Amino acid sequence: MSLLVVGSVAFDSVATPFGQVEEVLGGSGTFFSTAASFFTDVQLVAVVGEDFPDEHRRFLASREIDLRGLRTAPGRTFRWKGRYGFDLNEAQTLDTQLNVFETFRPELPAGYEDAEYVFLANIDPELQMDVLKQVKRPRLVACDTMNFWISGKREALLKTLRHVDLLVINEGETRQLAGEANLVKAARAVLAMGPKTLVVKRGEYGVIMFTEHSIFTAPAYPLETVFDPTGAGDTFAGGFMGYLASTRNLADANIRQAIIFGSIMASFNVEDFSLNRLKTLDIEQVHERFRQFRLLTDFSPED
Repeated sequence: MSLLVVGSVAFDSVATPFGQVEEVLGGSGTFFSTAASFFTDVQLVAVVGEDFPDEHRRFLASREIDLRGLRTAPGRTFRWKGRYGFDLNEAQTLDTQLNVFETFRPELPAGYEDAEYVFLANIDPELQMDVLKQVKRPRLVACDTMNFWISGKREALLKTLRHVDLLVINEGETRQLAGEANLVKAARAVLAMGPKTLVVKRGEYGVIMFTEHSIFTAPAYPLETVFDPTGAGDTFAGGFMGYLASTRNLADANIRQAIIFGSIMASFNVEDFSLNRLKTLDIEQVHERFRQFRLLTDFSPED
């Protein structure tokens, strides 16, 4: 089933204790759509500059991602430069050049308005609202945001959240949005803002999902090798939403299973820089890690 994502496509320059890369393919829309494409058809809406190479387009097209919504504008592609220390949960931003992304106004190509599943990646909440005005009758609308929008465009964000079914943000953003130090209290406050489901990303500590009546937690998959956490949250969201769209099942139990698939996709993503690991990944490896994940969390008594 169709899954629409609106986000960024960028060039990333990243340094970690385990290496560094310059101007590799990145962006929230890129990581999301690549991960989601393992499960379902994806429609990507984003903007790039005239310097965006054909090889990156060919890669995205090879994943059968619909690129009619990937617009080329005069100028340079969005660039981000960051550095991680041994605490890989948080990046230090060294440079941000919005370039063509600064004037990005999402316009959906014909047919995109019929998307059943919509993910609004981390962009200006006013633009997120513009997208929602263009789609017709989505079954599920999910979105991401960040501290910059929470503090700088709070009223616009709150307006958007009233039209969102599911919010995916990290632990610090949950507390900031709610104005609560306790995560459980913060989650309750966020759910009162409109979303029926809140998925809290906690990096190497896993994920917690809150609904009005339940709480579900899943650990991160333990890894021996972690090179680069850039895009892990967007990769999680892509795997999560891709699985939901493929199953067309929004029951609580299936959303919990989608969280595991999202976590699995993120665990592969961090094993190399940029999208290098996802480029070599196949769906059987995804299902094998799912089987390992089930064993990891199985505590049923032996017969």
